[in-house]
Amino acid sequence: MALLEIDNLQVAFDTEAGLVHAVDGVSCRIDKGRTLGLVGESGCGKSVTATSVLRLVPSPPGRYLGGEIRFNGVDLLKLPREELPKIRGKDIAMIFQDPMTSLNPVFTIEKQMGEVLHLRFGMDREAARKRLAEMLATVGIADPLSRLGNYPHELSGGMKQRVMIAMALLTEPQLLIADEPTTALDVTIQAQILQLIRDLQKRTGAAVLFITHDMGVVAEMCDEVAVMYAGRVVEQGSVGDIFRRSRHPYTKGLLRSLPRKGQPKKAELPTIEGVVPSLLNPPKFCRFADRCWKRKRLPDDQQQRCWNEDPALRPFENGLVACHYPVPEEDL
Repeated sequence: MALLEIDNLQVAFDTEAGLVHAVDGVSCRIDKGRTLGLVGESGCGKSVTATSVLRLVPSPPGRYLGGEIRFNGVDLLKLPREELPKIRGKDIAMIFQDPMTSLNPVFTIEKQMGEVLHLRFGMDREAARKRLAEMLATVGIADPLSRLGNYPHELSGGMKQRVMIAMALLTEPQLLIADEPTTALDVTIQAQILQLIRDLQKRTGAAVLFITHDMGVVAEMCDEVAVMYAGRVVEQGSVGDIFRRSRHPYTKGLLRSLPRKGQPKKAELPTIEGVVPSLLNPPKFCRFADRCWKRKRLPDDQQQRCWNEDPALRPFENGLVACHYPVPEEDL
């Protein structure tokens, strides 16, 4: 049985302009001990999908319109609100994208990190303090004992992010959600953090939902990849198949835009022309049709299907793809 199953998740936000369908029918699953990378351009719904797992979408303006999020077989969207604290921070932990707003400015680092050890494990102050110092040292923070007495404003952005990572790893959760966890860190610390997450998996068998823009990190960290576009998953497969044999034109466009080994430094990278469709009134046909380089190569009669029919995510070869005309072998 999968540790986490997201089935046809639909999340929308009320705005002055109307209802924005930020996540519109997302489905994916993660087995214990596996890492799923969630990738796609900004605004495609990755972070909303992640925060939905912990029921952290603010309401209002956010609304869950449908779908299920099953963790160990329990639908979290139907769980009574008073039951959620038993899961948050213990069985499921999250590293948030913005450390500047994720820490409470009026409490010390020790107070914020130590609370979970007191509440979940009943540790006394001295035992908790020792454990906290060990975790801060593990994520690369020098003089960790003195840092426990600091307030968030006394730390740099990178140090705040490391504190958030240490907090998430404290309880050795069954599922770790990492939303761009290394964005504010230098390359050396990034490598340490990624190794920390791998070590956690080996030690506990945890699953990881890894959200990132960095395809290099995806190749290094993930077992499977789900590619999102305009609120939907358009392709999912093993990391090897996605990088070597991606079948959706959008995925192929993302990979073509990456720098290549031996490429001149000033060489212009390929781009995906056009803009993402509005999620206020999502099109009833393929959401990528207007930008699709593959569609433009098709005969006019075949193109009509792209403009008239919304492709479903369906099995194709070794993965899943939402495209009427997946990229053929000769175009890979």
